[in-house]
Amino acid sequence: MFTGIIEELGTVHALRILPESGHLTLEGKKVLNGTQIGDSIAVNGVCLTVIRLSDREFTVDVMAETLAKTNLAELKAGSRVNLERALQLQTRLGGHLVSGHVDGVGSIRRIVPWGIAQVYEINAPAALLSYMLPKGSIAIDGISLTIIDVETDYFTVSLIPHTFKETTLGLKSIGASVNLETDLIGKYVARFMGLKTTSDKSKQDLSLGFLAEHGFV
Repeated sequence: MFTGIIEELGTVHALRILPESGHLTLEGKKVLNGTQIGDSIAVNGVCLTVIRLSDREFTVDVMAETLAKTNLAELKAGSRVNLERALQLQTRLGGHLVSGHVDGVGSIRRIVPWGIAQVYEINAPAALLSYMLPKGSIAIDGISLTIIDVETDYFTVSLIPHTFKETTLGLKSIGASVNLETDLIGKYVARFMGLKTTSDKSKQDLSLGFLAEHGFV
């Protein structure tokens, strides 16, 4: 589990794509402090397990499913990436709960300056937009951000200067792909309320009557 508060920008040293998997080696500094083989590090919002480790770099396995559902396959030597170690229970939760399990890939539609901030319009699949709402949380390439608005085929977020400077979003241009993870709690609530299509017709929608029947009202 992560917070979406990026600890540092790392650099891809090598990406080896195999027929059904891959190996990704990255250079980092801060995220290597206290890290051991078997620990989890989020790379552009994707939770990956460290399999090799040195003083300046680490290597992770990337499964075929991960390559298919994220933008990691687009990385190359020299690419900058957002890095975050898994949170500890005593850590301040500065962002929101981020699992590192990417829901899908979006793309940058437009970037508009607004005062000190940069407003990003992000194209996203309809299935993911259904889990978003204004003032809700979203992880973009592992960065915890607050949604401004949700439209029919895109949503908007605003970056303060610090986020623009210290993450990969400040390095990306229009058309660039981004990993998207919608709010974890929101997905469970939506599932419970029956907003997600299901073949189980016995499921009941959430209502005052349902809550009263189960002792919540």
